[in-house]
Amino acid sequence: MPAPRGPLSAALVDVLAGRLAPGALPADVAAGPYGEDLQLALYLCYELHYRSFPGVDDEIEWDPDVLRFRRALERPFLAALRADVPGGRDVDQAIAELLVEPVEPVGNGPVGGGPSHFLLRHGQRWQLQEYVAHRSLYHLKEADPQAWVIPRLDGPAKSAFVMVEHDEYGAGHGERMHARLFADMMVALDLDPTYGRYLDVAPAETLATVNAMSLFGLHRSLRGALVGQFASVEICSSPGAARLARAVRRLNGDDPAGWTFYDEHVEADAVHEQVVRRGVVTALLEAEPELAADVVFGIQVDGFLEARLGRRLVGAWAAGQSSLLAPGLDRSRWLVSQNG
Repeated sequence: MPAPRGPLSAALVDVLAGRLAPGALPADVAAGPYGEDLQLALYLCYELHYRSFPGVDDEIEWDPDVLRFRRALERPFLAALRADVPGGRDVDQAIAELLVEPVEPVGNGPVGGGPSHFLLRHGQRWQLQEYVAHRSLYHLKEADPQAWVIPRLDGPAKSAFVMVEHDEYGAGHGERMHARLFADMMVALDLDPTYGRYLDVAPAETLATVNAMSLFGLHRSLRGALVGQFASVEICSSPGAARLARAVRRLNGDDPAGWTFYDEHVEADAVHEQVVRRGVVTALLEAEPELAADVVFGIQVDGFLEARLGRRLVGAWAAGQSSLLAPGLDRSRWLVSQNG
């Protein structure tokens, strides 16, 4: 369990550790919606619905006081997201914008473009390790947040969605699960593939990207936003994955375990893009046209939160600094697995 980052996460950690009764959780969650304290507390609440933490009573997942606390954390986060994206109902336009990637990254020098551009052109191995550590919070449970929406869909939209998820989970082959391929890449990069290993050093910008997925997935009322977020990821993934595969080859030598994860996403997501656009989004809106604004919202939130995270990473690296919450400049020694 990570170290608390403020009064909200401190109280929740005490509850999960059995040192505080759930009824003593604060009713006032006056904290920045994107801040370290709220985002960590929200992440911990959501993690109870995934794999939880060693020593935490499984019954606490549905404790009414913990759920009330989680809802109090969700409200300002969701309100901030709604205020910070433009919104709208034109799903075709929102998707069209995802389909066009600039030929050259915006900006000059090492800070132009996002993390994949930086790592390909300027990155050092320790920066690649940091990037993978950030992403491990999602990719070690890849597709799990999106799976919450399956029972909330019907007909062709559900069928197409499950087809994509089937691929994410290895199409029946455990060794091909995307989460497993990511863990193999972590080992190739001398990282510890233990689930949740880098939560303690992941900043709020990283937590927010995963928290938004869980927020959308766990609320039926936000199923359209989850589909939009899923569409954004699948449509935008291939170009960045291709750059990252090349970056791994440049920075990590000849071990194919280092780049198989990204090679897989170049191929798979090119197919998934078509399935999600035509099979999931189109079918969902034919059945429930009133969800158009939610789909647009999910697309925009994914772009907004990814841009925030990208600015943190690239800004820190361009300045020669770590993007993680641990002391020191060179994270490579800290990141190297101690498991031999």
